[in-house]
Amino acid sequence: MKRVIVACGSGVATSQMVASKVARLLKEKRVNAVVDAVDIKSIATHIKQCDVYIAITAPTVDYPVPVLNGIAFLTGMGMDKELDKLINLLK
Repeated sequence: MKRVIVACGSGVATSQMVASKVARLLKEKRVNAVVDAVDIKSIATHIKQCDVYIAITAPTVDYPVPVLNGIAFLTGMGMDKELDKLINLLK
């Protein structure tokens, strides 16, 4: 199964909220994927085991997986575009 990670500073509030929203949206679109919230400090460990990374903060390094804009899922602005990208990446 495909895996998506969402990371913020602590891995508790913002990333949990975005991860829940993304999981719900993927379920509505009938896309099977696991969506996990993690803290930014452990990203190096989690990035190795995911297919897509949804970043709440602007990444300062390049990652070996596609990185999407998590703020779009948080605010709703540009969310449809990011969701389409996510679905295409998970197919």
